[in-house]
Amino acid sequence: MGFDLKEIVAARLGENYQLHEQHLNRTLVAAQRVIGFDKVYARAEGAYLYDMDDVPYLDFLSGYSVYNIGRNHPVAQQAIRDVLDLDLPNMVQMDCSLLSGLLAEAITKRTPAHLDAVFFCNSGTEAMEGALKFARAATGRKRFISIEGAFHGLSLGALSLMGCESFTEGFGPLMDGFETRVALDDISALEHELAKRDVAAFVIEPLQGKGCKSPKGDFYMRAQELCRRHGTLLIADEIQTGLGRTGKMFGFQHWKLEPDIITLAKTLSGGYVPCGAIIARRSVYQKTFSRMDRCVVHSTTFGRNNLAMACGLAALQVIDDEKLIENAETMGALLMQRIDALRAKHSSIKEVRGKGLMIAIEFQEPTEFKLKLGWRLLHKVDKVLFAQMVVTQMLSKHRILTQVAGHAMDVLKILPPLIIREREIDMFVHALDDVLTECRRFPGPMWEIGNNFVRHALRSRKGGEPRPPVPA
Repeated sequence: MGFDLKEIVAARLGENYQLHEQHLNRTLVAAQRVIGFDKVYARAEGAYLYDMDDVPYLDFLSGYSVYNIGRNHPVAQQAIRDVLDLDLPNMVQMDCSLLSGLLAEAITKRTPAHLDAVFFCNSGTEAMEGALKFARAATGRKRFISIEGAFHGLSLGALSLMGCESFTEGFGPLMDGFETRVALDDISALEHELAKRDVAAFVIEPLQGKGCKSPKGDFYMRAQELCRRHGTLLIADEIQTGLGRTGKMFGFQHWKLEPDIITLAKTLSGGYVPCGAIIARRSVYQKTFSRMDRCVVHSTTFGRNNLAMACGLAALQVIDDEKLIENAETMGALLMQRIDALRAKHSSIKEVRGKGLMIAIEFQEPTEFKLKLGWRLLHKVDKVLFAQMVVTQMLSKHRILTQVAGHAMDVLKILPPLIIREREIDMFVHALDDVLTECRRFPGPMWEIGNNFVRHALRSRKGGEPRPPVPA
């Protein structure tokens, strides 16, 4: 009997959650069932997912910003077919492959001139790990400084860098030299630490992934000046913000920064083959690969594989050809304006913030007396439950996929693919308006969802059930 993947998928589609419960992460399965995310998607195209009955779901999560060019883009598909048809040698290792050279060239054409050396890897967290090694090699220093509330990945170095207790619990001790984090906009605290002249790099997300927060003033520019003064490198984590997400090719361009190292991943995959990259100043890069006997001192088996490189080339071409950066800027401004207009109607909306199509909606205690009771009930148990209630109803009633921005946050976050138009904006704004209108009926169906979350959260604290997942 031959291997027929199409036949296997056709025969077993629908067993997804049973298979994961039996063989993979059964705690995640249980959490997805609690929040109503246990859908079975059969296919995807552009900004939409489709279930087994071919019912569409609007994807405002984009695989955490993997699908900036949309799902199953034909250009990326064709690139994969072309690679397979060419029968190219792949991962010879002791060679210099053409496609990795071409992708490095394509990336550096889009970066500022000083970022001219590329290292390819497989994921965002791997890119961050490599960037940390590059910084230590270039400076001879051990310490790193990051910003409170950041997310940089879940491998040990990246995890140590961000130090978020909800992710670090059970994995200590963390790495030495990663203990210092400063608050966003606290330039005095940063200057105090950099003045010790033992910091290898200051690491930023231009727009923080967990809550879409960015400086209110000139913090980044002043931080860059301090880094240069004290011999510290500036690393910009562009894994989620890069490649058009914020309405510019890179998030750091909003502040006219000149980072020494940037990291990329997610969208660089074209949505198909994992692909990450470190882009650095040549002078920084060469401090790692400083002698012939150190030419592979940092390496990764699959980093330059042909399929990933082809997908990266395809993704960059689509971003340019379809003017997705410009669309992200235009549609993002319109979407934020439309959401912000709902604040006049819904006292539960505190703030709408973000850049491009990376947007957060922060909630607050409603002014209506009855709604305060429900809000306070949820918050006695877990600050995330109101936002999770909204996210759940956006999916179950309106078939729009969104996420909670982070642990203990009253924040709904959206990452639409950069291909969206006004039709998708209308759908989202109408759905959010409807869900928040339902929240104003207390007691009512929405608050039954909230009560269900409360019951599960309390059982979770007793060790009986998992808490809802908070995406990266």
